[in-house]
Amino acid sequence: MIEIRTEETFQHLSRAPIVEAAIDIRARATVELEEAPVREQLESQLAEYTFLDSQRELQLESTFTAGKPQGQTVKDLGWQAVRFQSRDAKHIVQVSKNGLVFSRLAPYTDWAHFLGEWLLMWNLFKTVGQPAAIHRIGLRFINRIQLTEGEVKIDDYLNPAPAAPCGFDLPFRGFFQHDVLGVPGHPYAMNVVRAIQPATPGTGPGIILDIDVFTVDDAQLEDRNLSTSLAEMRWLKNKVFFGSITEKTKSIYS
Repeated sequence: MIEIRTEETFQHLSRAPIVEAAIDIRARATVELEEAPVREQLESQLAEYTFLDSQRELQLESTFTAGKPQGQTVKDLGWQAVRFQSRDAKHIVQVSKNGLVFSRLAPYTDWAHFLGEWLLMWNLFKTVGQPAAIHRIGLRFINRIQLTEGEVKIDDYLNPAPAAPCGFDLPFRGFFQHDVLGVPGHPYAMNVVRAIQPATPGTGPGIILDIDVFTVDDAQLEDRNLSTSLAEMRWLKNKVFFGSITEKTKSIYS
């Protein structure tokens, strides 16, 4: 069993390489949600946000009959979600029939501000959707560690770094690693993705460190202490992040 110590402090990185932080709550609405009234209600409550887009679900069906051309039909499954964006384009909130997703884009400020803004959105979703149970809580932080053009010395930035096959010391041109980690004694698990992101025009290559901590059980709304869960999940995220980067990386973003 792992002891989760939410009181533990971590080094503050004043220029943390976070490109997106998100809290994803899967909690199905118990009332029938329709696009127009949901959008109207959110617009009346989100004074500092503007409408971004509305999302529908489409189902593609293919039929195969010997001797005949393949047939395809598209079925519209209806409206699923609506998204709003803050006026500074740094926060995005998605309200759907299945829950709430709240994201903060770079530059990330701090946990207290991020959590406080999310809580406002969560209380709004509870009013709109009246969920009875929480099926999944996800806390995801996507980091991008900038590399110098032409430099792919991964072991300078990640710890442990990926290694070439034993006895075959070749330089890495790229890599992708996805680990799924359990948390013994607690209702959590983690997806940890580490990869090289190729250079794009105006931006050199980077290392992606994507940490997604999530719950693995359902709970009734009144039985789930979201503040406690998110604090524990944040601790797990920080342990993975700081256990994955080198002192050089810390110094770059301090």
